[in-house]
Amino acid sequence: MRKYEVMYIIRPDADEDAVKAAVEKFQNIIVNGGEVTKSEVLGKKRLAYEINKFRDGVFVLVNFNAEPAVVAELERVMKISDEIIRYLITNDVA
Repeated sequence: MRKYEVMYIIRPDADEDAVKAAVEKFQNIIVNGGEVTKSEVLGKKRLAYEINKFRDGVFVLVNFNAEPAVVAELERVMKISDEIIRYLITNDVA
């Protein structure tokens, strides 16, 4: 298994329950073929520039170990999720 890190931004108009549900949904995808080593909701922060008419967003950072197929599935689901406004999945080399 390889180490990965994903940072994603959830819409700022989502309530606390919707944020928890989104985090749980993405962690379940990772757990199906890997393991989450660290998950952290960083909270609502100001964006550097406007994305889809949003100036703020709820940032979430997750470190995990998984096979590349799990990463492909995670990326596919994040692309079609309405609550995600941006995401970035990287190899964690540290």
